[in-house]
Amino acid sequence: MSQQARHPHQAAEPETPNLDFAGTTPYEDYVKADVLTHLQHTLSDDPGEMVFLVTTQVMELWFTVIVHEWETAAHALRSDDVPTALAALKRSVRELEALNASWKPLGQLTPAQFNAYRGALGEGSGFQSAMYRRLEFLLGEKSASMLVPHQGVPRVHAELEKALHEPSLYDEALRLLARRGHPIPDSVLHRDVSARYEPSDAVEAAWTAVYAGDESDELARLGEALTDVAELVWRWRNDHLVATRRAMGAKPGTGGSAGVAWLEKRARKNVFPELWTARSHV
Repeated sequence: MSQQARHPHQAAEPETPNLDFAGTTPYEDYVKADVLTHLQHTLSDDPGEMVFLVTTQVMELWFTVIVHEWETAAHALRSDDVPTALAALKRSVRELEALNASWKPLGQLTPAQFNAYRGALGEGSGFQSAMYRRLEFLLGEKSASMLVPHQGVPRVHAELEKALHEPSLYDEALRLLARRGHPIPDSVLHRDVSARYEPSDAVEAAWTAVYAGDESDELARLGEALTDVAELVWRWRNDHLVATRRAMGAKPGTGGSAGVAWLEKRARKNVFPELWTARSHV
């Protein structure tokens, strides 16, 4: 009797995977790994520049994913589809955690290490990131002046201009609250969405009412999902501040920015402000 016959339930030996492809592998066709891993062109001889460049590129990819999630959530809220919005927001929380972890390779840079290749950046600065700007616009941090750096690239400028004039993720959440019977003022519902969002006492009262009710209600769960996002955005800004302060102290930033002073101002701002202040009244 054969070995296989004596053990009929024994798993068969795994077959050798297909290794022979006429062109590129299906993995390469889908992931474009060869493209991704050949986008790194360092401009200095310092070996530390590679980790700075790759980490920055990884951040850009996370920005892209998070923008996709928040746009998905905003569209779902517009259609009163709260479960789809919640799913996208919850995914974005995990993605924000991964994005924030990107600071770890850079967070231990000494001034000497950063200065070894800082000159290669020239006038380059993170605030020039178009995808990060779209992320900020979705948070309600709107500013038409932030389109100026991109006026030389028509496609990017057009995408940013479109995002500038669309309701933010928070705008869509507040419009949903209004449709569910909460007294959101017309001045908020019909505001100029291309302007930076400003806090409202009436919106704070609406979120207070939501939190004073059933914690399992859709709107309460939406509020908590947005708060999770807001908390991680705040952590991102603070980690950016600490990494910059450690690497360059209070010196001016690249690209003419104010460096640490500008980051400190950003870190003090709360995203979705009434979700934080309403808690004092529950």
